[in-house]
Amino acid sequence: MPSWAGTLAVKAAVFITVMCCALAALLGVLVHVSVTNQTVGQARDLALSRLKEATAAFEAGDTLGWGARVDPPGLPASLRALAAAGERGTIVADREGRPTMWAAGPVDGGRALAVAVDYSQSARTIEALDTAILWSSALAIGATLLVGAVAVTRVTRRLHTTAQVARRITAGDLDARVNDPRAREPGRPRDEVGIVAVALDSMASSLQGKLLSEQRFTADVAHELRTPLTGLHAAAELLPPGRPTELVRDRVAALRTLTEDLLEISRLDTGRERLELDAEDLTALVMRVVRTAEASDGSSGVGGSRGVSGSGAAGGTPAGNGPGGSGGPGGSGGSRGPTAGIAVTVVRDARVETDRRRLERVLGNLLANARRHGRAPVVLTVNGPMVTLRDHGDGYPEYLITHGPQRFRTEGGAKGHGLGLTIAVGQAEVLGARLTFANAADGGAVATLTLPQTPPAASGLPDGAA
Repeated sequence: MPSWAGTLAVKAAVFITVMCCALAALLGVLVHVSVTNQTVGQARDLALSRLKEATAAFEAGDTLGWGARVDPPGLPASLRALAAAGERGTIVADREGRPTMWAAGPVDGGRALAVAVDYSQSARTIEALDTAILWSSALAIGATLLVGAVAVTRVTRRLHTTAQVARRITAGDLDARVNDPRAREPGRPRDEVGIVAVALDSMASSLQGKLLSEQRFTADVAHELRTPLTGLHAAAELLPPGRPTELVRDRVAALRTLTEDLLEISRLDTGRERLELDAEDLTALVMRVVRTAEASDGSSGVGGSRGVSGSGAAGGTPAGNGPGGSGGPGGSGGSRGPTAGIAVTVVRDARVETDRRRLERVLGNLLANARRHGRAPVVLTVNGPMVTLRDHGDGYPEYLITHGPQRFRTEGGAKGHGLGLTIAVGQAEVLGARLTFANAADGGAVATLTLPQTPPAASGLPDGAA
């Protein structure tokens, strides 16, 4: 069934059409029956009256008038038999191609005295009436459909507006409102659509207020925690070396990271982040992110351990054929072998216009999540403006694939606060990029970041503004 067949306007039009046709047919049948009975009754009365006069004249021996004859040719057999049985009756039948009202009664000798009355005019009257009923019914149905279509369209237009606002609210635009004109007039009664519109606007306002309150609370808490955590971090640095000191410093660092994440989320929630666009080589940027991740683990850098084993990047050479082969430093593109469980594959390099810091933040968070919750090897693939990151762990939870990352929600005893992927999604939106999450068919989580061909215009507040 096509999609338009399920719309309210089509259903209403079909319903109105069926009801109009049924009503027109009922009224037409009633009028036709009533007028036909009246016309036939008048013709019958006239024929019986002439038959009565002809019978009196026949009995008196006078001349028969009004076209009366005894056993006339063309008299219907059923009426002739009725007269022979001693009864009077009438019937409409064709006579020489013209409709005729026959009236017949018995006379002496078992014969039938009959009178023929021309019924042509009455038949034309009924035919004209039927034609008028059909035309008037068609006009009435058309007018009703036109008026009904206008009325239904006005209702469906308001419903579509309400649905569009609901979708905008679902997408995060809490400033969207229906502002139904009928609902804004205080003295005007509200219909069902107006009630739904007012309820949706009220829900959006309440949700926006609660969300803004939550955002302010998160930002205030993060700001207030910043100062004591800075002092705590400085004090931890003064502690003597030892295992207890390492534990304290580790927890302080975790608190500082959580505080900075909360501040970043509060800035993203305001929707007023400013982009600092610049042309960047995507492969080089990905390699910097990998080096940073390895450096945080104390691993060695890329140099000398990432050779060329494929093709697709500018300057790349096939595996084992270029300087350094698959383990030497001579390559400049293609697939770069794993170090500390991370492999970088370049299918097609690209130069993109983006905000380097934000893009590194997105990729860094994705890489940290893959290394924390997945299993090696972790593979980063650059294919033009698209970067795919895959690990070989248990994959993303079902809720994350369906609804996206959620703050402070993790499953399966996983460490973390659920903020890393939330920040990655928020920064991707600022960049105008598309970040999707899926699970590979053979196991492992897959995150795909697709950068826009044309980045969004740089606008909003500086990065440090909350």
